[in-house]
Amino acid sequence: MPRNILDEARVHAAVRPQIAGYHADVIRGVEAAIAAHAVVVVGMRQNPWPKKARRLLDAAGIPYAYLEYGSYVAEWRRRLALKMWTGWPTFPMVFVRGVLVGGAKDLYRLDESGELKTLLAADAPAVTPADCAP
Repeated sequence: MPRNILDEARVHAAVRPQIAGYHADVIRGVEAAIAAHAVVVVGMRQNPWPKKARRLLDAAGIPYAYLEYGSYVAEWRRRLALKMWTGWPTFPMVFVRGVLVGGAKDLYRLDESGELKTLLAADAPAVTPADCAP
């Protein structure tokens, strides 16, 4: 999946540290949660979609970690860092076994198809990005 990202050679050396450090603590926190939990939902207050994703997981009895970053007007810069890092434009961001699977609607599709249970099976191999190719 080629993703358009500005080549580092086209970024002036003086601003590279600023880009690399932009809310790096938030990204490290999400990475730590992804490493520690099979399912991670990253959301925000007031947005109904993170709640829908969590309700689906609760109803299915699937344990998950939930990280919340502000509301529509609060902490938007911290959420922006996550959007830049993942390339995913909306919340929630749902990770299953370390792989971004999309948002709430994508989680519903995985659940309806039975793929979510397959991805979470104890004997399932770790998911790699190549496994998620269309």
